[in-house]
Amino acid sequence: MTGANSGLGYVTARELARKGARVVLACRDEVRGREAVARVIAQVPSADVELRLLDLASLDDIRCFADGIHAAYPSLDLLINNAGVMAIPRRETADGFELQFGTNHLGHFALTGLLLAQLINTPDARVVTVSSTAHRPGKIDFDDLMHERSYHRWRVYSDTKLANLLFAFELQRRLAAIDARLISVAAHPGTAATNLVRPGAAGNPLKTAVMTVGIRIVGQSDAKGALPQLYAATAPEVRGGEFFGPNGPGENRGYPKRVDSSSASKQAATAARLWSTSEDLTGVRYDALRG
Repeated sequence: MTGANSGLGYVTARELARKGARVVLACRDEVRGREAVARVIAQVPSADVELRLLDLASLDDIRCFADGIHAAYPSLDLLINNAGVMAIPRRETADGFELQFGTNHLGHFALTGLLLAQLINTPDARVVTVSSTAHRPGKIDFDDLMHERSYHRWRVYSDTKLANLLFAFELQRRLAAIDARLISVAAHPGTAATNLVRPGAAGNPLKTAVMTVGIRIVGQSDAKGALPQLYAATAPEVRGGEFFGPNGPGENRGYPKRVDSSSASKQAATAARLWSTSEDLTGVRYDALRG
């Protein structure tokens, strides 16, 4: 579980542990990660949880994390690509990628690829990638993937959430092509009150305050927002390539249901090009899918 120290990731990790899963909390910050482990154990005394440090903005860190998982666990039933950054001023990762694209998409692309063989070799394993309704206005500009010419924080966030869906659906196509039992699905939380809505998230305190009030009116708690990804991760009727979100008006709140996504997220040619580009950028090749 990436991004497991707070919000959707924390709730999802806690509830999986409550049902008896051994959960690895993959967190960037050690102090916050240890606090999250302590909170899980306080709420679920029987929880079997472990903290492992992971910075999705560093390919070296991702490789180190994956090596540790390979060494410690012979099988891997579930990978939830949940971590993300939202609408921040333009910055770059350790590898020179724009930070939102580098973390939200490329980081999870690399992590999934490095753990893929382990996932494929575990019967009925799943990869769940968390997107957002914000994917709808997104687009993939292959001529300016790192947004060096033009940077609008919310537009870039939408682009990364579209990339998450393109990745999830393309992964499922490639898994189906080799008759793998591993499936790839996606989920979104609706409008959920998480730590992404922090001071300055919207650009200034007034906009952040308006956003916070809006979430309280039309949205839901992080506990409810985690339900679609929990459903995608565990429900026996889930099939590869499906997308889940809340069943309320505008998919802002409610209980999990299968939902539709934008036409752009279903463009197989765009997904294949993004996949190839992501392999080139990260150096991570999905050899387990090549037969």
